Amino acid sequence: MDRKNDNLITVLDAGSAKVCVLVAELQDGVLRYRGHGVEKSKGMRKGLIAELGPAAEAINRAALTAEKMTQQSIETAVVGVGGTHVRGVNSRGGISMGSRMKEITREDVRAAVDRARSVALPADREILHLLPQEFILDDQPGIHDPVGMVGTKLEVNLHLSTCSGGVAQSVVTCANRAGLEVVDTVYEGIASAESVLSADERELGVCIADIGASTTELVVFFEGSVAHTAVLPIGGDHFTNDLAVGLHVAVEEAEELKQLYGNCVVTSVPSLNEIEIGGNLAHGGSGPRLVRQRFLAEILEPRATELFRMLRDNLRQGGVLEALGTGCVLTGGGAKLAGLLDVAESILRTPARVGSPVPLSRMPAELNAPEFATAIGMLLYTHRTQVRKANEEQGLKAKLKAIFAGSF
Repeated sequence: MDRKNDNLITVLDAGSAKVCVLVAELQDGVLRYRGHGVEKSKGMRKGLIAELGPAAEAINRAALTAEKMTQQSIETAVVGVGGTHVRGVNSRGGISMGSRMKEITREDVRAAVDRARSVALPADREILHLLPQEFILDDQPGIHDPVGMVGTKLEVNLHLSTCSGGVAQSVVTCANRAGLEVVDTVYEGIASAESVLSADERELGVCIADIGASTTELVVFFEGSVAHTAVLPIGGDHFTNDLAVGLHVAVEEAEELKQLYGNCVVTSVPSLNEIEIGGNLAHGGSGPRLVRQRFLAEILEPRATELFRMLRDNLRQGGVLEALGTGCVLTGGGAKLAGLLDVAESILRTPARVGSPVPLSRMPAELNAPEFATAIGMLLYTHRTQVRKANEEQGLKAKLKAIFAGSF
């Protein structure tokens, strides 16, 4: 196996259903797919790590598979953080630059953001992201980048994405045990948005709902910035468990039935359709029997209704329900359930679509699916962050060079 490649970006998406390690290489400014490993999750419960040993083992196996495909040693990774412990809060703060007009510098912007982030958080909370919504220069709002402008007072409206410090540390510890050094953490909802949303959707207003196995991550964009983030405690596994209980079948069979015959709209299923269930005796099945396919929909529709009513109420409480100019985008593995879009449009009264991630160069077609939106989005987010930091460092070097040149 080749030695470490500094151009590689590795991301880890450890969810309740699967663990995905995805590797891309930066070549001539373009991200190119290099390899990936996917394993069934172990040691996870409701999106959180319940047992470090089995969880680390699953991550390690996924990382080893990715290493074999890339033929490169993988030592570091960017890790996704999700779950109901993630919360968003809006804040406002700023700085005064005296009575005389002054040109706004990058340092002034940082100072204003630092002032806005100084909100009282519980002792166990950590900040995942600082996301400026808009800058206000001398009471003029709607500014996205004030650097180079002139004024006396700079304020910023800021969205802080926060998480439980203990839960985040558990994810880092688990990755470390699997042999990966964590270089950064990303909120999974932000990552998914990176891979499935267009610039127009972000500008005109959109809600992305990443429906995972245990939770649904929400992010609302408006006028190009994050306006709201939240996590709902319902995911694809809840639909599966409802079927398992209602049909008296094993969870594995319920998942298969959901994928093959499930629908969230009862009237979309022909009333005379019948399917055979309960044939898996190895998993406690009572023997094959016929049930109406509509019975599955009668179980799934109430859960879908509950999910989107909860989503609607969350957006209303956050003051962003009326900001969805382009509607709602569903992604994640749970988004593929038939009829889910119809329920979303009916309850939210806005257009809805399923979002698949933008494909990377040389990426296999199997990854171009909603369940890989988070992992691919983490790659895109990390790349964009690295480019921005490099540009800022380059600008600082040029400024220092100019200062020293003017000294002689």
